[in-house]
Amino acid sequence: MSFSYQIKDLSQYKEAYKKSVEDPEGFWSAIANEFIWRKKWDRVLEWNFKKPEIKWFVNAKLNITENCIDRWAETQPNTIALLWEANDPAEPSRSITYRKLLFEVCRFANVLKNNGVKKGDRVCIYMPMIPELMIGILACARIGAIHSVVFGGFSAQSIRDRINDASCSLVLTADGGYRGAKQIPLKEIMDVALRDDTAVKKVIVFKRTGVSVSMQPGRDIWWHDELKKMDDLQSFECTAETMDAEDILFILYTSGSTGKPKGVVLTCGGYMVYTNYTFINVFQYKPRQIFFCTADIGWITGHSYIIYGPLSAGATTTMFEGIPTWPDSGRFWEVVDKHKVNILYTAPTAIRSLMAHGLDPVKDKKLDSLQVIGTVGEPINEEAWHWYHDHIGKKKCPVVDTWWQTETGGIMISNLAGITPQIPSFATLPLPGIQPVLMDENGKIIRGSDAAENALANGKKDTSELLTGNLCIKFPWPGMLRTTYGDHERCRLNYFTSYPGFYFTGDGCFMDTNGNYRITGRVDDVLNVSGHRIGTAEIENAIDMEPGVIESAVVGFPHEIKGQGIYAFVIHAEGKIDEDAARKKIIGAVTLVIGVIAKPDKIQFVAGLPKTRSGKIMRRILRKIAEGETENLGDTSTLLDPSVVEEIRNGKI
Repeated sequence: MSFSYQIKDLSQYKEAYKKSVEDPEGFWSAIANEFIWRKKWDRVLEWNFKKPEIKWFVNAKLNITENCIDRWAETQPNTIALLWEANDPAEPSRSITYRKLLFEVCRFANVLKNNGVKKGDRVCIYMPMIPELMIGILACARIGAIHSVVFGGFSAQSIRDRINDASCSLVLTADGGYRGAKQIPLKEIMDVALRDDTAVKKVIVFKRTGVSVSMQPGRDIWWHDELKKMDDLQSFECTAETMDAEDILFILYTSGSTGKPKGVVLTCGGYMVYTNYTFINVFQYKPRQIFFCTADIGWITGHSYIIYGPLSAGATTTMFEGIPTWPDSGRFWEVVDKHKVNILYTAPTAIRSLMAHGLDPVKDKKLDSLQVIGTVGEPINEEAWHWYHDHIGKKKCPVVDTWWQTETGGIMISNLAGITPQIPSFATLPLPGIQPVLMDENGKIIRGSDAAENALANGKKDTSELLTGNLCIKFPWPGMLRTTYGDHERCRLNYFTSYPGFYFTGDGCFMDTNGNYRITGRVDDVLNVSGHRIGTAEIENAIDMEPGVIESAVVGFPHEIKGQGIYAFVIHAEGKIDEDAARKKIIGAVTLVIGVIAKPDKIQFVAGLPKTRSGKIMRRILRKIAEGETENLGDTSTLLDPSVVEEIRNGKI
């Protein structure tokens, strides 16, 4: 097994990048030719960023599971496709070969068909991090059903919103799940989500914890009972559905700057090619390496780099049910040693959290199998980068600092492990095929993707000139979103109107004189909390539901573990209140409506909010106060009542 498009050295990177800009269609066509297609494309690309309308591999036909499972089940059937590590270290691990994975996916695909699921139907998946989650996802892809995975930490209301938006007809869930010392009552939460009218006809429940759950007759059925039916019928094969390259593969909901989550749509052909290409090149994957991405499959990282990227490369991918600090803070490193992990991909939040526990949990771990380590989800600070490089990578493993988004489908800017220079806290250079530009607030290009061709090979950070701007992309790439489900106008407004003719990432960044990018974080009303994007409007809506709350404003502030914390300014109807009790109620409301990941870190009760005469909240002032920059708040003369600023500043938590 070899990949002709794997970049081997810096000169090849420059050559590939140059070709990808000068002849993008020829570049991506050559890569796509190495996959299994039922019909090749008529044209490689059609695009218009104004509408927006993007099509890759036009009129090509395929099924992504044939590229992720079938071809490997035929050529390397006994290779381990999935290593699974349980939450409880005493519970045996599971390993599933490509031959076995094909069998399980086909068998469960037949379960779905037996329960009325057909091509184009939407299936909501709300499950713990167990192999059956992957099997359910791939079974959907096998028959052309669209999967919509919801993170296990979301509340019933958040689940209901997503189910209703996608009109899901079937749900896959479990009786419960384990997360550290906690049991998560997944079925109970799902029952609450389905209390109101929905399009859901069937709920298939996997028995994981054995806790007693309510099963609604006619709707709820047991996973194992449905598999038994397939066993009785000897229904173990399932022909993969023929899909158009632009058919929807999945919907993944992400928070936006308005209260309603938006369903990012990614399609079959381009996403497959792009996740494979980025996986092989960024991590410099070699056959038989063990890859461990610590993300939850409820987020895009799990979709792209636990499932589709590694499996499309015939790799062994590792799934972990638990958390890095249970039963102790050495758990990640135990998993690495136990399974001889070669490539580790985790979040800066996890690294900073484990740093806080010191080196005792690390000192008795070998970690000698590691060859590449990486970070994902948010910018990594230099201190965490060096700790990770020195103590986990033992100063011998390249660190890939990857920048990308749900909407991009795969990694966009990153060093390639051991090939292109690594610079602490810099994502560095764009991947071939990616054409970023730095824009000022007036829509003028400060510097473009030509900078990548002039990058130096010495890996030294040149801070003599750091350009600052908003990060945009000027040309399409195969993995990018096509729309937001059921609301194309929202896609246009969110990503393609701020800078006409460009995709706006929503992130600000620095660029050094060698063309290396350093992402500085969100510039819109979306927070990046522990690598999870959460809209401020969504949190405000939840806070405002609490009786007594008149209005709220939410901003981010620097957090030493999570990267960004959540700071809420709240106006309460009552004069003097028990602030501690009120804070608990607000946190409870946010947890109920969205989930524990969105609970505010700080809640400050205020008499008013800084507003312009038109009623707009001046969030830049609140951000500065939350960040502790209280001496440099800028011009406040345009506010309706400038005196509220002084009161808020004096009351900062």
